[in-house]
Amino acid sequence: MTVTFLGTGTSQGVPVIGCECPVCTSEDPRDKRLRSSILVEREGKHLVVDTGPDFRYQMLREKVKTLDAVIFSHEHKDHIAGLDDVRAFNYRQGRAMDIYAHPRVQEALKRDFHYAFAEMKHYGIPLLELHDISKDSSFTAAGLEVQPIEVLHYKLPVLGFRFGDFSYITDGKTISPTEKAKLKGSKVLVLNALQKTSHISHFTLEEAISLAEEINAEQTYLTHISHLLGKHADVNTELPDGVALAYDGLKINF
Repeated sequence: MTVTFLGTGTSQGVPVIGCECPVCTSEDPRDKRLRSSILVEREGKHLVVDTGPDFRYQMLREKVKTLDAVIFSHEHKDHIAGLDDVRAFNYRQGRAMDIYAHPRVQEALKRDFHYAFAEMKHYGIPLLELHDISKDSSFTAAGLEVQPIEVLHYKLPVLGFRFGDFSYITDGKTISPTEKAKLKGSKVLVLNALQKTSHISHFTLEEAISLAEEINAEQTYLTHISHLLGKHADVNTELPDGVALAYDGLKINF
């Protein structure tokens, strides 16, 4: 299995118009962060977690020619806005795209992409096949068994996902002991770490490191990074062994 970080930023993490902070003006490619998403590949099958506004460019950059499924963590625009661009895969593959999402998230997709669900469908619209998921049971997508893990994004339930030894959490602030137990035994753990100062709906750097130490995976990567966190090269020197910032294009092989 190969996991590629398509994006590791947030809407506060991509270069900000007019901002002259060290991250936004950095020439280090690791500081060029698109909206957070991952691509999971195994045995010729491909799925993505979330389709943010940068989805089309991310697919082109990684030269993804086939896509078997999309899994959504939650309904915020920085995680769903690029869904329309699955239409290219509909055309190439001759079928609807399998979409795995909580029913609440599906309702948001139906509002934002209403034309894809209209009774009278226009030629060329994205073709989507919706599948219900919840924190209570695992499911299979693109031939992979997926275990949902619920975290709270302030008061909004958000799903993270475990694929075998790899666990991916984005937009989390708190996690219950029951859900935290699902992360135990992960070899690679990915957590969001928005910034160093307190935030109402995201783990801070300190909170992410604390959770990483508790789970004790072999390697933890931090994602969903705001430009307020700092430059990649600087922050990495502050992190304990076994914890590192992810960056766009990073590939992990299992």
